[in-house]
Amino acid sequence: MGFDISDLRVGLVLSMLTLIFGITMGVMFGTNEDGVKQFISDGIASHPAQHDAKSESKIWRYAQRSHFHATGVGGFALVLVLVTGLTSLPRKMKFVAATLIGVGSFYPMAWLSMFLLSLPLGRDGAHHAAITELITYLTVASLSAGILLLMVGLLLPARYAGSAGLAGSNSI
Repeated sequence: MGFDISDLRVGLVLSMLTLIFGITMGVMFGTNEDGVKQFISDGIASHPAQHDAKSESKIWRYAQRSHFHATGVGGFALVLVLVTGLTSLPRKMKFVAATLIGVGSFYPMAWLSMFLLSLPLGRDGAHHAAITELITYLTVASLSAGILLLMVGLLLPARYAGSAGLAGSNSI
């Protein structure tokens, strides 16, 4: 008895890339925390009009949040993608759900954007930067839609999904 992951591959790869990003950030912090903090200090010094006394600690926190969210959301998304494979959804719906969840796992990139953009733009400017908002809205909408499809697959038993045209083949 096998488990066919062909419809889940995109979601699995995206979720794993998010986890790898989070782990890489953690390794970078563990091996070069002082360098990251110096990068922040130098960025603030280059744009003093954009910053206040709280900027250094807040911007450091943005970098940490990118790491925390990448490992948390990446792992959460990976499990959701695998659970998608267990549902009675048709293969195309599994592919769509897994891909949406995988894209949604990239939400931590919004925190990375805030971290990098806050140095030249200030915290408020980075928070409202078009790229930060685009990443946030796209990934949250994608993750939400993927979870909604997964919920349909979990709540709609195969016998009812078949009569509604939603049943798919399951390799489990």
